[in-house]
Amino acid sequence: MSHKRIPKRKAAMVAGSVAALGAAAVLLPNANASQDGGGSDDAAAPRTLKAADASDLASQLSGLLGDAFAGSYYDAGRQQLVVNVVPGDNNNVVVQAKKAGAAVREVDNSIAELRSGAQTLRSEATIPGTSWAVDPRTNKILVTADSTVTGTAWDRLESTVDSLGSGMATLRKSGGTFKTLVSGGDAVFGGGARCSLGFNVTAADGSPAFLTAGHCGVAAEQWSDAQGGQPIATVDQAVFPGQGDFALVTYDDPATEAPSEVNVGNQTVPISGAAEATVGQQVFRMGSTTGLADGQVLGLDATVNYPEGTVTGLIQTDVCAEPGDSGGSLFTQDGLAIGLTSGGSGDCTVGGETFFQPVTTALEAVGATLGDGGAAGGAGDQAGGEGSGAGDQAGGEGSGAGDRAGGAEAGDGTGEAGDGTGAGDAGDGTGAGSADGSGLTQTR
Repeated sequence: MSHKRIPKRKAAMVAGSVAALGAAAVLLPNANASQDGGGSDDAAAPRTLKAADASDLASQLSGLLGDAFAGSYYDAGRQQLVVNVVPGDNNNVVVQAKKAGAAVREVDNSIAELRSGAQTLRSEATIPGTSWAVDPRTNKILVTADSTVTGTAWDRLESTVDSLGSGMATLRKSGGTFKTLVSGGDAVFGGGARCSLGFNVTAADGSPAFLTAGHCGVAAEQWSDAQGGQPIATVDQAVFPGQGDFALVTYDDPATEAPSEVNVGNQTVPISGAAEATVGQQVFRMGSTTGLADGQVLGLDATVNYPEGTVTGLIQTDVCAEPGDSGGSLFTQDGLAIGLTSGGSGDCTVGGETFFQPVTTALEAVGATLGDGGAAGGAGDQAGGEGSGAGDQAGGEGSGAGDRAGGAEAGDGTGEAGDGTGAGDAGDGTGAGSADGSGLTQTR
């Protein structure tokens, strides 16, 4: 693998900049154009939508339907927004949702009931190694316990879930351990820790900065783009644990050019703004340990009980991650920032659950802007990133030191690409389209 040295002043840390080891990514145009699924004579037929447009429609219907709205998710197979409604005397809400282009499903649990159940879990079962999030596809609370939750702790969690009543929650066991994903190595370094840069932003005072995980920001005040190198950025704000896991780190040199893009190894993905996640949406993660990986959003407003404390308001996904990926970029095919890697269980060989800090919340909290200047993005501008067969997901690639640092050559450059254990065969490129392509594809 060749190593390219980029002048620090020009591109000190390209957002999420890593050379993906054992994972090649190609950015191609999105093939899923938004269109109406039904003709003019069938106003109630669900529309064919990109996840971007589905998220916008969901936001509108949430306000329109009021208490009848019980969540929504994106059906990637049918390319439709599915809206849950609580049945009642007013059938007009169903008609309104259908006319708006959504597929409507009647469910038993209202949003208020699900949120109340989540509050009960927080007050009765805040146990390290547990998490919960509302899953609109099952209309239940998905409760997960990692391998450390045993004995009386498991009994307490199980009894709390049972107390919510039948049909309110699903309890499952994870084989891994919930943890933040800080490691020693390369990428961005501070105080002996290694994390990944998330997204370059502009701070409220106009200075260049970047977002990363809050648990990275509280681990060290100053950060470098090379192991043992001189600090080039200083933590301005950090939140962890509590209501989020994010940090704003400002570049020490105000002349630093901080492009709004994610380096996926052999090319960059321009980032135009931030957007809210949608359950069922395909997303891509870039991190300094495992490179590029993809998966789906499983739940929103997730609570995770790490050993260091409870973090709320996260995005739950099935995208893999490993130590050192903390703070890395979660984004869509169309180049919108979705999240920052917080933590999870498992790895990129066996998989697991991974949680992300929503970028929109972080930007609003620190007063920064991203891409074309949208501080918190807008649902109407959100890009879904569906429509691409990603090949097979990246396995557990090698973790040589290499030049995976954010925009500059890290360490001593002696790292190799690893032995490829668990890398498997190249993905089949399904959905990759023609030679000029139509999707973000990945091989392992």
